[in-house]
Amino acid sequence: MALICDTGPLYAAMDRSDRDHATCMHLLEASGERVAVPAPVVVELDWLASQRLQPDAFLAFLSDVEDARLDIVELEVGDYPRIRELIDRYRDLPLGFVDAAVLTVVERLRETRLATLDHRHFAIVRPRHVPALRLVP
Repeated sequence: MALICDTGPLYAAMDRSDRDHATCMHLLEASGERVAVPAPVVVELDWLASQRLQPDAFLAFLSDVEDARLDIVELEVGDYPRIRELIDRYRDLPLGFVDAAVLTVVERLRETRLATLDHRHFAIVRPRHVPALRLVP
């Protein structure tokens, strides 16, 4: 089992001034399972951190990846049709590429939980393998 992690909890854990910082730090540190980060989340996290934080924050994230404290889950060619399908189906949300990719990775790994602060989107979208995801924190 893995805890799939969206951008929000990772960013909140980086930013000590974020209102969800303590909760997200605890979630990531106390997880007894591997923390898996879909590759598109890395780009979004880099952009947010570069706009709001010092470079050391993202460098610390990269160190966690290098030290195998976080696993990066690359997209596979077969993921793109499902990403396109999700973006099309939920165009009224709108569901963007990163969120659709996160859900696609959750489905491919057959996980039932998602670490996200974006409950607005992920409470609405329906994965193929379970009726709904359990969103944490």
